[in-house]
Formats: sequence, structure tokens, C-alpha cells
Amino acid sequence: MIDLTRRLPPLNALRVFHVVVRHRSFRSAAEELSVSPQAVSQQIKLLEDTLGLTLFERKGRSVEPNEQAILLQHFVQAAFDELSEGVRRVARQDHRNRINVNASPYFAIRYLLDRITRFRDLVPDADLRLTTMVDLPDFVADDVDVAIQWGYGGWRGVEAMLLVRDYKVICCTPDLARRMAGATDLAGMPLLHPVLSPELWPNVLRHLGVERGPSKADMQLQDASTARRATLAGLGIGLLSTIDATEDLQLGRLVAPFGKDVMMTMPEAEIPGFYLILPKAHRRVKTIAAFCDWLSAQDWSTDAP
Repeated sequence: MIDLTRRLPPLNALRVFHVVVRHRSFRSAAEELSVSPQAVSQQIKLLEDTLGLTLFERKGRSVEPNEQAILLQHFVQAAFDELSEGVRRVARQDHRNRINVNASPYFAIRYLLDRITRFRDLVPDADLRLTTMVDLPDFVADDVDVAIQWGYGGWRGVEAMLLVRDYKVICCTPDLARRMAGATDLAGMPLLHPVLSPELWPNVLRHLGVERGPSKADMQLQDASTARRATLAGLGIGLLSTIDATEDLQLGRLVAPFGKDVMMTMPEAEIPGFYLILPKAHRRVKTIAAFCDWLSAQDWSTDAP
């Protein structure tokens, strides 16, 4: 077998391979590439000869990638993604200092905006553009360099680093609190669930030793602001971020019937947080790397700017 540490397969053969795997067809791949099916077949044969492997099983007019092809496709896809990103960034040299940041609306309002001048002082030439989105953006389609999103980690194909845990407080109106003598009474109360984390309330209930299944009285809410408003309106028992809960508890609008520290003793894997997320290739851009380093150096555990 050829020593691939000294010689990689031809780039064009890898490009054809990439398209064939997507279409599962030489003919469809040929149509996308504007070449003949014979030309596609020749490139696949060249790749197989170079690797010393068979990559496809021919089944009539279709082809099926075998185990080696599926493994190779993973790396080819990653390589072409990095190439595309490099070309895109080189082609927009006039925007080389621009950083397109997409953040969770809650993180942007409660944490980021009051601190952003610190980064501007550190990198005054940076052209920072901030948008907000509840869901993780498509970095290519949405033209996003860096995202800060709520969740539990584990996003595939990207670099993710925890910035701060988002400990929740069980909150409700005083009227609803008077209907509960203990944690077991949560089984009969309407619960306000975050759409992004259907497992959050079940984890909290299990931690409290409460058995409860789904209820038609529960509500699914898209974001933290809506969940807070629904809790204040008395629509159910909410799980509010510590910053919001502290404000509402101090004003007497809500109460925390089981204390503020319920989630503090839960397993860390069950506690959501805000994560810095970006494709690994993006860190190679100096301005983006500086922004990521600044984010990771901040103490986000306090809401003071």
C-alpha cells in the first residue's frame, strides 16, 4: 500500500468521492459535477487504486459506500468544510477584523452587553456584530463566527467550552406556594418546561425524590424571558435562572418554596449552562481567537459587569 504520509490522493478524486457518497449514484454525481458518469467512475477507480481499497458496492444503478468509505467521508467532509471556510475568509479580506457573534438572548442581555466594552478596549480594531438566537445557528448559512448558547455541551463537530453554569431556582407566585406543603406536592402542580431541555424538570424532580409523569396542565416555553413571565402570571411552577429569581424574590413577586439552592447539589451533568461554541477552524483567525480568549477569561458567575 502507498505511504499516505508522503502522498495524499488527488484532490479532484476526493471531491468526486464526496459527491458520490451524498448521491449514492455515479450518474447523479456526474450531473452535479457536469461531467460524464465515465469520468466519475474513473476518479473513483483512481481513488480506490491510490488507497488500495474498495470503497463502494455496486447495486444496479446505485452504489453503496462500505465501512471504509463512510469513515473516509467523515474526514473528507471536515476537510472540505475547512477549505470552504478558508476561501470564504480570504475572499472577504476587507472584513478580516469582523467577528459575527450569535448569542442566546438571555446571555446577551444578562451577561454580555454590560461587559462588551472591556473587549473593545482590549481589541479596539475589532468589528463586533451581535445577533441573538435561541437555537444554535448554522455557522456557514448564518455567517456566524462564534456562538454562545444554553445547553449541556456535547454538540458534534464544533468546539464547546462552558462559560458559566445556569443554576435554576424553583419559583412560583405566593398563591401557588400556599398550595404546597412539601416537594411531593409538585406532582400535582402545573410545571413550566423549557423547550430546549425537556429533561430539566424530570432531573430536578428525581433529585427531590418526586415521582411524576407528564401532565396536560404543563406548558412548554421557548425562552427564559417567556418562562419568567409565565411564572409571574401564576401559570405554573417555573425554573428561573438565579439572576432573575433573585430580583423577583426580593420584590416579593415570587417565592422559592424549597430554597434557592436545590440545583447546587445535583450532578453537574444535569445542570445546564452557557457555552462558547465555534468550529475549530475559526480559532485560527486572530481576532476571533482574541474574542474567545477574552470570553474564557471572564468571571461570568457574577452578574456585575
